[in-house]
Amino acid sequence: MNNTIFSFPKPANEPVLGYAPGSPERKKIREALGELYNTVTEIPIIIGGKEIRTGNMGTVVMPTENKHVLANYHKVGEKEVQMAIEAAMEARKQWAETPWIERASICQKIATLIAGKYRYLINAATMLGQGKTTMQAEIDSACELVDFLRYNAHYMSQIYADQPCSDNGTLNYVTYRPLEGFILAVTPFNFTSIASNLEMSPVLMGNVTLWKPSTTALLSNYLLMKIYKEAGLPDGVVNFLPGSGALIGKVVFASPDFGGVHFTGGTNTFNGFWKSIGENINNYKTYPKIVGETGGKDFIFVHHSANVRQVATAIVRGAFEYQGQKCSAASRAYVPASMWPEVKKLVGEMISTIKVGDVRDFSAFVNAVIDEASFDNCMNYIEHAKQSPDAEIVFGGTGDKSVGYFVQPTVILAKKPDYKSMCEEIFGPIITIYVYDDDKYAETLQLCNSTSPYALTGAIFSTCRKALHEAYDVLKYAAGNIYFNDKPTGAVVGQQPFGGARASGTNDKAGSYLNLLRWVSPQAIKETFAPAEDYSYPFVSAAE
Repeated sequence: MNNTIFSFPKPANEPVLGYAPGSPERKKIREALGELYNTVTEIPIIIGGKEIRTGNMGTVVMPTENKHVLANYHKVGEKEVQMAIEAAMEARKQWAETPWIERASICQKIATLIAGKYRYLINAATMLGQGKTTMQAEIDSACELVDFLRYNAHYMSQIYADQPCSDNGTLNYVTYRPLEGFILAVTPFNFTSIASNLEMSPVLMGNVTLWKPSTTALLSNYLLMKIYKEAGLPDGVVNFLPGSGALIGKVVFASPDFGGVHFTGGTNTFNGFWKSIGENINNYKTYPKIVGETGGKDFIFVHHSANVRQVATAIVRGAFEYQGQKCSAASRAYVPASMWPEVKKLVGEMISTIKVGDVRDFSAFVNAVIDEASFDNCMNYIEHAKQSPDAEIVFGGTGDKSVGYFVQPTVILAKKPDYKSMCEEIFGPIITIYVYDDDKYAETLQLCNSTSPYALTGAIFSTCRKALHEAYDVLKYAAGNIYFNDKPTGAVVGQQPFGGARASGTNDKAGSYLNLLRWVSPQAIKETFAPAEDYSYPFVSAAE
């Protein structure tokens, strides 16, 4: 028996490779892209470690080349979902009793494989399947994914080490049990790292999962399942279920063994989950944990003291990197009238140099949105702005889906602070700017706070500390992650724990110990060395 008292030290963040011309990593990513592009992958269901093929098929295409099929996948039916529940529950006892250092070691092995052997393949799968540039894939499917795994082991050792005090007559301690039942992990298309973390953070803490991956991220997510297997993750701990979310949810939420859901996606979907769980609450063995990160309408708020070029750069990077498909992407901005002409000029100059193109064209800064539904949604907002007397297209405003789902970086000027695209989530390369009178800073801050139901990320630009803190005081509940003088994207594990509240989720902070605490059920244990033998106490006496 290993009786070592061990602690995982705080790791360093995984270094980001540059992929500059002539670099070895550029050559290797080119090779990986070619390998995956020229292969049509068959993606099975994986339950209890076994590959299952139903013959009910779907296809995965490239967003930037929408006639090119990357993979064909098998869809689950209700039968397979029930099989997955049974497989997870069968694996649960052994995995829950696996020493925590061994669980952490498996996760460290996964991190090592992704940082090394599979780095270029997982990045290439994310580029082709999810429409990311080389850099966006590198910071996601390599660096952030590795960081989640390494930092979570550190946080886990901190949690287990947090113990109560004992006096001379007692021994007190807390055990951190995994939850009763299984966890449903429902993962998004936009971050391979998030897809991994949503099932692996509960798994690290001793839980078992059913994984419902996004259809448009299946190529990278299936590769993750193969890496988990190679790293030694036992069969049945993670069960991979491509297919209909509605069908999976119907079976899962009816199961008495349902223990929780870990979700990233749309607010309406999460609200539907919550309602279904509530309707089934009497059927469960325990109250399920409901953890979700949902929508956002992330802002950039500018004070007249701000640096104009820094503001323009934050708008372009914040709104258009990964086509605005980050949960944290800048989607609305408030710019003082005195700064608007220069901000507009600089943003226009930057946009004029942006190339929109295929992920294999490394000179392209913007690629395609994820699918046709996303393209159509973006174009609907653009057309509305073209027709509305309350808005004006300043830059961009065009799109073409004949080859890929390409939407040009678009800036809308809103003439009213409650114009449609100032309030509603779009999830595309579109930012709406409202220009306010410089002397209405305080009033406009209140507008920013109340315009959107979301509260995920936001940025405040000012070189005046008084103005900066005035903005923060008003906007402190308007975002779970606030950035001073930086774009509202790019949270790094171990540096900026990520998550928002209001309609943006439960704010359980992925990338910190706070999220891991959601996947344990603490139990306090007291041992008394000299138990009482007389029920009475000294005060029980008639004598004075």
